[in-house]
Amino acid sequence: MSVRLQLAIMVGLMINAILFGIGIVTVLSVPVLADNAKYSIPALVVACFVTTPFVAWIIAPRLRLRYWQEREQGNKQQPI
Repeated sequence: MSVRLQLAIMVGLMINAILFGIGIVTVLSVPVLADNAKYSIPALVVACFVTTPFVAWIIAPRLRLRYWQEREQGNKQQPI
């Protein structure tokens, strides 16, 4: 198992919680969606499960120390 996949799995749970939290607040605060909550909340859960792996896969490399070292070296080479 690659390091990126391991990081994506660990971060995926947190990303899923954040996406669900943002979505549930949106669903419950928009009157049209709140009226049809029995349909919109399950759709939200499915949408969160579908989008979580993609977002986690994008964020995972940024959590590696090597990425930040390369970024810092790039910033030092650029004149201020």
